[in-house]
This record gives sequence, structure tokens and C-alpha cells, in this order.
Amino acid sequence: MPYGAEAGYAWPAYVKIGVKLGGHTVKFFLDTANLDELKKGASWGIVDGVTTNPSLIAKEGRPIEEQVAEICKIVDGDVSAEVVSTEANAMIAEGLKLAKIHKNIVVKCPLTRDGIKATSALAKQGIRVNVTLCFSAGQALIAAKAGAYIISPFVGRLDDIGWTGMELIKSITQIYRNYGYKTQVLAASLRSPTHVIDSAMAGAHIGTMPFKVLDMLFNHPLTDKGLDQFLKDYNKAFAPAAV
Repeated sequence: MPYGAEAGYAWPAYVKIGVKLGGHTVKFFLDTANLDELKKGASWGIVDGVTTNPSLIAKEGRPIEEQVAEICKIVDGDVSAEVVSTEANAMIAEGLKLAKIHKNIVVKCPLTRDGIKATSALAKQGIRVNVTLCFSAGQALIAAKAGAYIISPFVGRLDDIGWTGMELIKSITQIYRNYGYKTQVLAASLRSPTHVIDSAMAGAHIGTMPFKVLDMLFNHPLTDKGLDQFLKDYNKAFAPAAV
């Protein structure tokens, strides 16, 4: 049976846009270092990667090398591991060490002068870098020029100070699109399902979120109501006859 163009059907605009932009799909990352959360999230088959930071690692009580090695066994995707040094040469040395843990490690550097210097040096050695703590389009442009693999603008933290974090996502994606930068935009500090959806609509390649936010994306009262009714109707029709 013919379909699509063969049947005279015009594909919707969003399908055409997806093809035009390379057909990439939004990725879901979990922003956690907790192994139990990662195992549960991974079991759903929708987790594409993980982001960690020194605070999240500290909560788990193990050295970063040990913890991210375990994370890489659970999630088959990019795992961001952040340096804790603040001087460029020390960041580079630490980044090289982290990158050796597993092929999926993405070294995370802060958006400081030293962090950008380290990013540039690591990128030239083929190390993928996630530049974090981005709060302006100008900072994002600097990171892209330094060869960042990922830029992490923080939506929720901008909202906290009265700015509109989602506008930053839109600005960065537009600038990168204008000039063909390959740096992926990772929307960070996502605190609700609305943040996740809005960042996807704004063009972010990746949304990273706490486990509870990913879990909340499943929920809708009409889904629960509909399933309950389906099962009631089925059981009423096919329930065993009372003896």
C-alpha cells in the first residue's frame, strides 16, 4: 500500500525540519551520581547519558574516579566528569586522567579563563569537553570557539535571579546555527517537566535533569484514568463467572 509521497501525502513541516537539521533527536541525561537512580533510569531505555559535578560526587562518598567508572558500566552514553582544579595546567592534567577512565567520559571544565584555556588544550588532543556554568550567550560563543563538545547553560539558576533561562537556550542555539558550530547545547538546571519540554522546543540537543524530574515526565492524570477504565471494561467483559 503506498504511503507518504507515493500516496500524494505531504509530510508535516516538523518532519521536514527534522531532516533539514540532520534528524537529531533530543537526548535525556540524568544529572546524578547515584547508582540506584541511574540503574532505574537506564532500565526504562530512555537515558542517553549522565552529568555529574563535584557536589553530586561528594554525596556518594567515593572518589570521582571510582564513581564515574561505575556509572559508565550502567549507562552506555556520554558521562560528564568535572575537574576540581582551578588553574589551567592542573585542569588539563586532571582532564587527561579522567578521560582515561572510560571512552564515554566527557571532561567537564568551568567557564572561566583558565577553564577555557584548558578546554582549548584538551580539545586539540581529541578530548571531549563539556563547558559548564554558562549564564550568557557571550560565554557560550567563547566555549564554542575553544572547541567545546558540549556547552551547559543553567536554566533554573537564571530563573532564580529573575532572568528567563529559556531565552538563553534559544539565543545559544540560534548563534550556533548561524555559524555552524558543532558544540551541543545541554540545557542544565532543569527543575520540572515544563523546563524539559521548553528546552526541547528551544532547540537544545540535550536536557539533563534530576531523576525525579525524569520520573515526573511519565505522569498525567488522564493516562491513569484511561488505563483504569480500559482495565475495568476488559475485566467486566471477561471476568470469570461467579460459581
